[in-house]
Amino acid sequence: MPQIFKSVAIPIVFLAAACTNSGSSYTPVIDGPVGPNYNADLSQCQALAASGATVDERTAGSVATGAAVAGASSVIWNDNSNNLGEAAAVGAVAGLTADLIQKNSDREAIVKNCMRGRGYNVVG
Repeated sequence: MPQIFKSVAIPIVFLAAACTNSGSSYTPVIDGPVGPNYNADLSQCQALAASGATVDERTAGSVATGAAVAGASSVIWNDNSNNLGEAAAVGAVAGLTADLIQKNSDREAIVKNCMRGRGYNVVG
């Protein structure tokens, strides 16, 4: 494995792992007063957001798509398959990272919607 791949892929994997559940710990911006149940409501909404799977069929699809697109692009642009495995690995890491970022965003939306459902005026 070339050194450039290691220096790019390893930090991305660690960053993705560190951010895996960060969306569920999101604290929304509330406009207006908050009642005495705010902390309990927030904890329950965050727990709901964290309850989703980290790896699912969408993750597998993102990894496979990233690997396939990067591998095919490498073959087309380089007119050979010398770098096919490396390109596919980089594409797979990119697909995984994109999926984890999307899941993080989805978890933030779950917290916001849950808090709205409990009567809070969520503005961000």
